Amino acid sequence: MTPTPDLLSPAARVLCDAMAAHFPDPAQAPLTVASMRAASSAGTAPGEKPPGPELAEVRELLPGGPEDVPVRMRLYQPEPQSAGAAGGRPLLLFLHGGGFVICDLDTHDRTARELAHRSGATVLSVDYRLAPEHPFPAATQDARAALAWALRHAEELGCAPSRVFVGGDSAGGNLAAGAALGLATAEDGHGGVALAGQLLIYPCVEQRFLGASAELFGEGYFMTLDHLRWFTEQYLGPAATDLAALGPLASPGLAPDLSGMPPTLLVVADCDILRDQTLAYARRLAAAGVPVEVQLHPGTFHGFLGVLDHLPAADTALTGAAMWLRHRAERL
Repeated sequence: MTPTPDLLSPAARVLCDAMAAHFPDPAQAPLTVASMRAASSAGTAPGEKPPGPELAEVRELLPGGPEDVPVRMRLYQPEPQSAGAAGGRPLLLFLHGGGFVICDLDTHDRTARELAHRSGATVLSVDYRLAPEHPFPAATQDARAALAWALRHAEELGCAPSRVFVGGDSAGGNLAAGAALGLATAEDGHGGVALAGQLLIYPCVEQRFLGASAELFGEGYFMTLDHLRWFTEQYLGPAATDLAALGPLASPGLAPDLSGMPPTLLVVADCDILRDQTLAYARRLAAAGVPVEVQLHPGTFHGFLGVLDHLPAADTALTGAAMWLRHRAERL
């Protein structure tokens, strides 16, 4: 049941409905991987998307060797290497959203460009393996391998190893938080390496959808509860019905100890199924002594950065995230 009165801003309601109209609806027909991927590739925002800001360099990377999961990454350099700040620029390893099933480097190219341009950080966007062809924990493994690679090669990219951030939106936020957790708990063999921070944009930090926000915004707000359950089933497979799947590897927000996590920014859409789990994660981080900031955007819905050119709140959110990255890096 959707709340009355509508909690979206008038502009966000128009855009939310326009996006939903071009996205497969599980209430109308069973979802398929092919239809969902076709919709994400076509784009759900109204009108043509501008390509985003020009950067000094954008190129493809394919890490190789026995230490690496061979996932493609795209490098975004905001300025020539020689123009970087003393000691090296910040580096953001970015993991795109899409429920672990859809989206890729191209669907999130604009977001990566904008983050690099507005923050001054080099951005590495990761093309991790998708479910159901590559179910859990493939994406988590790729995220951790990509972060380890970024830490090892930061200086080669003109960046400072002490200024490495990890981030992502939605499912990518889950993977980013999981990769940061792996470092914090030394699960990946890189214990002692400190990240500069994690930037999580309306993240899915748990594979369960609880709280008032799941009831209030489960339908009528673009990404529905049925969508999220379908994504979870594709990603976790049979484990989707197993409580063991809700452990930290799949649900980093449920880790028993968050004390070693890096400083965190949580960008939250107020009218989002995932709002309450994100705010609960923020409270747990704060209780563990982790510096945490929440930027809550009233009247917005899950995925609202996808309408950057049409919704002022999306521009505000992206600028806020970029400024947080810039200011955190300047302290290091």
